[in-house]
Amino acid sequence: MTKFLLYISVLFLIFCDVKGQTSNVAGQKVETWKNSELFANTAISLAVCDARTGEILIKSEPQLSLVPASIFKVVTTATALEVFGPDYRFKTVLAYSGSIKNDTLWGNLLIIGGGDPTLGSDYFPGTKSFTDDWAKSLKMAKIRVVTGKLIVDSSVYEKIQAPGTWAWEDLGSYYGAAPSGVSVYDNLFEIHMSSPSVADQPAKIRSVKPEIPGLEIRSEVLSSDINSDQSYIFGNPEDNRRVIRGTIPKGESNFTVKASMPDPAVVLSFIFRQKIRKSGIEILGTTAYERATIGYSVVKETFSPPLSEIIRITNFESVNLFAEHLLKHLAWQKNGIGTTKDGCQFVTDFWKEKGMPMNGFFMTDGSGLSRFDAITTGQMCWILNYMNAKSSNTELFIKSLPAAGWGTLTAFDPEKFPNNCLRAKSGSMTRVRCYAGYLKTDSGKNLSFAVMLNNFSCTMKEATQNIQDLLVEFRKL
Repeated sequence: MTKFLLYISVLFLIFCDVKGQTSNVAGQKVETWKNSELFANTAISLAVCDARTGEILIKSEPQLSLVPASIFKVVTTATALEVFGPDYRFKTVLAYSGSIKNDTLWGNLLIIGGGDPTLGSDYFPGTKSFTDDWAKSLKMAKIRVVTGKLIVDSSVYEKIQAPGTWAWEDLGSYYGAAPSGVSVYDNLFEIHMSSPSVADQPAKIRSVKPEIPGLEIRSEVLSSDINSDQSYIFGNPEDNRRVIRGTIPKGESNFTVKASMPDPAVVLSFIFRQKIRKSGIEILGTTAYERATIGYSVVKETFSPPLSEIIRITNFESVNLFAEHLLKHLAWQKNGIGTTKDGCQFVTDFWKEKGMPMNGFFMTDGSGLSRFDAITTGQMCWILNYMNAKSSNTELFIKSLPAAGWGTLTAFDPEKFPNNCLRAKSGSMTRVRCYAGYLKTDSGKNLSFAVMLNNFSCTMKEATQNIQDLLVEFRKL
C-alpha cells in the first residue's frame, strides 16, 4: 500500500500542470511520504528547475535548510572552478638555501608545499614518481651532500588540519583524511591485517604502508562471519596513536584497512630521505617543519594535474580531501593562508555577490562531511542553474558529475537514464540521502534538480530507490 500511494503521488506530481498546481501537488507528495512508514519522520525537500532560465517547475519546501552530505561538494567545486579556472595547477617546490660548492650544499634543502592534494595520489598514477624526479633533479644540480637541515614548509595552510565540526568517528577513517599544505598519498595509510579462520578471534596487524615514524596502533579487531569491512579507526590528526575496533572477515591473510595519515609532512620527509639516500645523497641535518626563508633557489617545481581533472575526481569519486583542499585554497588566494573558516566565508560571499539568496546557507567545511553544513534545495538549484547558464565552464562542470551507473551513482540503473541523460552528485551519511544535478528529459528539456532527505527510518537502499523512481518520472516531463 505504501509503494502504491507513493507511485500514485509521483504520477500526480508529474502529470499535473506544474506551473499552476506546484504547491498543491508538492504538498500532497510530502504528505504521502510522511504518512508512509518510509518517511514518516523525514525532513523532505525538493526543487526542479529549468536549467536555462532558472524557473522552478516543481517544488516541495525548497526553503528548508537541510544537511546535504556530499552534494555540498557541488558548491565547493563550482566555486573553485569559477575562481581558479580549469587550467589551474597546484605547485610544490623543491629548493635550497645557501650555496653549492663541488658536490656539497652548504645550507638547507627545502620542500615548500603549495596545497597540492594530488602528490603521489592513487587517483592520479602519473604523480607517483615525484620522489624519483626530485632525486634526479638534485643530481642534476650536483648536490650529493646537504650540510644543513631538510625543511618542510606547509605554511600555505593553517596548522589545524581537519575541520572542527567533523565527527570523532570520521577523523581516523580514510574518508576523514584532512588537508595539509604538504599532502602526500591522499593523506592515507594502509593497515594490512590477517584474521583467524573462525569468528570472534583477534585479528593481527601484519604491516603498515607507507611506514609512518612513531605510529602506534592498538588493535581490538576481531574476525567475523560478516564478509565485509566492519572496522573503525579512531585517532586525532597530528597524533600518532590510533585505535582500530570492529571486525574484518574471517580467514583473511592480507586484509587492507585504510586510515587517515597523522601528519603528511612527516611522512613525506621520511620517504624523501629514504629515496635520496638510496640515490647516494645524504642530508646531515635534522628535519624541521617551519616556514622557508626568503631567497631560496629552485631545484624542481612539481605541478598537479589541471584543476578540471581534480574537480572531476572530486565529484565523480566524492573525495573529501580534494574538496577540503579546494576550500582552503580559496582562502589562501585571498588572504595568503588557507583556513577552513576563511574558505567557508569566501564561498558564502562569492555566491551572495552573484545574487543567490543566502538564508539557510551554513558552511563549515568543503566536502559535506560535517553535520553542521546546511543548504536548501532552492539554493542548490540556483548554483546548478548558474553553472549551466552563466559559467564559461559549463561543459567541464556538468561532465565532472557522474552519470547513472558510474562513480557515486553506481546504485542507479543506467538503462533508466539512457544516453547519460542524468548527471548528478550523491550525498549520504547516516539517515541522510541527497542528490543534485542535471537531467535531460525525453522531450528535450534540460532540468536542474535537488532532492534531500534527512532523518528517514528506512534503509539507505530504500531511500535511494525511491529517489531513483522519482527521477525516472521527472525524465518523462
